Amino acid sequence: MGNTEKLLNQIMELKFTSKSLQRQSKKCEKEEKSEKLKIKKAMEKGNIDGARIYAENAIRKRTEQMNYLRLRLSPRRRRRSSRHASQDGHHQQVHGEHRQFVNMEVQAEFMESAMAGSTSLSTPEGEVNSLMQQVADDYGLEVSVGLPQPAAHAVPTKESTTEKVDEDDLSRRLAELKARG
Repeated sequence: MGNTEKLLNQIMELKFTSKSLQRQSKKCEKEEKSEKLKIKKAMEKGNIDGARIYAENAIRKRTEQMNYLRLRLSPRRRRRSSRHASQDGHHQQVHGEHRQFVNMEVQAEFMESAMAGSTSLSTPEGEVNSLMQQVADDYGLEVSVGLPQPAAHAVPTKESTTEKVDEDDLSRRLAELKARG
């Protein structure tokens, strides 16, 4: 019966871990919403660089949330494991379940380390711009985050060419007057 008790203890630990992962997921969801509000406030103040930083943080929090949910064990798997352990079945079955839990524990540790590495990577520019535009649309803000700034790519307009022609015409007439007189 010692193996059954160990198995039941592991099941309880996995249930606790699952609930903990669910709590962490909800915490990340709240933090993501908080970052989105910060994006809005920064854009209202015209602080696009600050809004971009908040958008990166919000995307990281969303990624963390999804990773926590992936780590969480499915309830059906937990129920099935509990049922097998409580049946006082064959020793092989208990031993097989024990191996399965050890394997799941190793996988969970691997996922946690992978998750920590994935959240530290830089956030893609396209996702940041998309989120900033989404927040701007949600709150009715007029912000062009993905578009290049007008001064960076100046295109001559009709007015500037007209002014140049007028200036050339005036220079030509001035030169004619000086030649006459």
